[in-house]
Amino acid sequence: MQDFVQLWVYLSTTPLFGLTATIVTYVLAQALYQRVGQAPWANPVLWTVLVLAVLLTVSGTPYPRYFSGAQFIHFLLGPAVVALAWPLWQRRGELRRRLGAIMLAGLAGGAAASVSAVALGWALGLPDELLRSLAPKSVTAPVAMGIAEQIGGIPALAAVFAVLTGLIGAVSGKYLFDAIGGLSMQARGFALGTASHGIGAARALQVNPDAGAYAALALGVQVLLASLLMPLVARWF
Repeated sequence: MQDFVQLWVYLSTTPLFGLTATIVTYVLAQALYQRVGQAPWANPVLWTVLVLAVLLTVSGTPYPRYFSGAQFIHFLLGPAVVALAWPLWQRRGELRRRLGAIMLAGLAGGAAASVSAVALGWALGLPDELLRSLAPKSVTAPVAMGIAEQIGGIPALAAVFAVLTGLIGAVSGKYLFDAIGGLSMQARGFALGTASHGIGAARALQVNPDAGAYAALALGVQVLLASLLMPLVARWF
């Protein structure tokens, strides 16, 4: 026990704390996820976020100190997103044939995700800054932060909304698709990637290769369309 306390004191005062805590928590969450048959409610990202939030709160660790170590994992987000292009390349012929339908579906899905969130926030009387931060909630967090900054929102809140959206989609997507019924794996993946960006795409990849490929495609389409269109649309309102 004394050795554990000494180890905790050492890690909590160095950048190793954020890195170690994140890796250990995720590995344990992933083990639980596999043990329960990859049930959506056991999503390892969701439980890692919750456990780390409790850990930082209980230990009184400031977020900047945690992130000084976790930034090494954060850096890997870029290569991980780029790696999603591989399943798309394997299906490039099929995607080329469906390009028009894919872009139209991406535009409709992205518009529905953004407009519904802003409309609900407006009906609840949320301030303008929050509404602008909600608009890019279905775009991957780094891009959502950049868009929010351009359209007058709060980048940090946009990142929170994006992560929450991704987690909710990854956890609830299977139940919603099963309730609708009759959807192909490609359609499920594309819908999940459109609504829940990278976290949804990660979930889709774990379930089915085709679903994962189309989820990654939807993620890319949303990044492209949202980056181009949201700043233009925001000027009209």
